[in-house]
Amino acid sequence: MYLYHYGLRELPFTITPNTQFYYDLNSHHEAFEVVLTALKTGEGFIKVTGEVGTGKTLLCRRLLNDIPDFFKTAYIPDSYLNPGELRLAIAQELDVDTAQLTNQQQLARALQQRMLDINKNGQAVVLFIDEAQALPEESLEALRLLSNLETERRKLVHIVLLGQPELDERISKNAFRQLRQRISFAHKLTAMNVEETAEYIAHRMDVADYKGTPIFDWKLIKKLHRSSRGVPRLVNMLCHKMLLLAYGEGRRQLTLRDLDLAVKDTEDTQQPNSSWGLIAIVVSVFFLAAAAFSYWKLGVSI
Repeated sequence: MYLYHYGLRELPFTITPNTQFYYDLNSHHEAFEVVLTALKTGEGFIKVTGEVGTGKTLLCRRLLNDIPDFFKTAYIPDSYLNPGELRLAIAQELDVDTAQLTNQQQLARALQQRMLDINKNGQAVVLFIDEAQALPEESLEALRLLSNLETERRKLVHIVLLGQPELDERISKNAFRQLRQRISFAHKLTAMNVEETAEYIAHRMDVADYKGTPIFDWKLIKKLHRSSRGVPRLVNMLCHKMLLLAYGEGRRQLTLRDLDLAVKDTEDTQQPNSSWGLIAIVVSVFFLAAAAFSYWKLGVSI
């Protein structure tokens, strides 16, 4: 690949959620603080939503890595599970021996007992559900019922739902009003602004151990931000392809042509508007208007 060409230790713009490259964007920092505050105050349901590519899974992994030891975590990355499959996945995450459990009643009792044991050991269970917008309706209801488990002093399980905006649409239905009312803390991840995009790119290059002069200039970053709408995943894809293009031609400095080609090759991006293109349009409109006015005057004179 292009590691040696740029003097990099590893690829800086992969789309896998690598916490080593985590950059504490304002929106992510706020979400992190919201979730931790909600957990420390003993809330049952917390919701974090964001558009595709805004870094929900990366945020979730950072929470899993940095959450205080007081919490015993369970992570469900594949949420398209029926209630039985969901209970089984949670039980396995909490180290429940499920081999001898023959029905859902036994599984539910074993899961509840495991949560009680964790509670007696001075911990609280936190369940992270990624891609929560894909949960079947019956599984959403199963989560609500699971959240009912509590002692006289506190809940046995806290549930963090991470999902796309479709999650909000789903739980806005009247059938989910009980679940909706239990979500006491919520946060929406937003895309990066142009300054954050510049900092994000510089951070990832630095983590990848780049030591040379900056190869993403300000003009390029502004157009890259416009093309990607500040979505981290799209920024990564465009940057990776631009580095490949320059490497293929033996260059280190990136150009606007590299960006144009990367955008054309990447779904869900938009071609950056060229200032010269806008000027050309304005000039063309001016001359057309002038010509029309001249013909009108000529007609009036005749």
